[in-house]
Amino acid sequence: MNLERIREKLKGSVSPVALTGAGISAESGVPTFRGPGGLWKNFRAEDLATPEAFEADPLRVWEWYDWRRGLISRIKPNPAHYALAELESKNPGLTVITQNVDGLHTLAGSRNVLEIHGSIWRVACTECKNSSENREVPIKILPGCPCGGVLRPGVVWFGEALPEDILNEAFEASGKADFMLVVGTSGVVQPAASLAYRGKEAGAFMVEINTGPSALSNIMDETVSGKAGEVLPGLL
Repeated sequence: MNLERIREKLKGSVSPVALTGAGISAESGVPTFRGPGGLWKNFRAEDLATPEAFEADPLRVWEWYDWRRGLISRIKPNPAHYALAELESKNPGLTVITQNVDGLHTLAGSRNVLEIHGSIWRVACTECKNSSENREVPIKILPGCPCGGVLRPGVVWFGEALPEDILNEAFEASGKADFMLVVGTSGVVQPAASLAYRGKEAGAFMVEINTGPSALSNIMDETVSGKAGEVLPGLL
């Protein structure tokens, strides 16, 4: 690990990218909703976050998302989120690509954020497909659209394709990156993990910040072991 080398590369960067995963939000206390702590009324996330689950019982799915929204509404961004927002203020070329749906990057002040898995604070109509922000806590169950359709959470569920326009923007930013921070991600979820390979192929200087090795560690130029909330403020 060479912090001075990382700082120099970042200082000279024109189009940096930060790819963030669950680890950065976990430091704020956002539950991962997997494992023993992720149970909700004896249902797994994988059994609720699917189009089939919503079609079968939209009320139950919305109850779960209302519970999640209530938890996340009380959580604040951590120093890692604020550090990336500060970096953007100094380098407007920064693009934050996140796998998280909690909206903490935006809350911290980042403006150029690509939420490739959607946002828990958006709703989308199952009929007219219109999408809008909704931060009601608790939310009206079941929420309805003016067109008469039923609103669903604006997140990407298991078995669904990522939003094509946002994914294209993410691949474009990664393909132009000259510096890439990969923060708090396991590197096993696709197609998010392929964005790191895209950056590597583009010649970006690759830096991983994580509490342990990931599936992407072998393509990094520098690896910093530790919590993002401690490492990023010192790095930037």
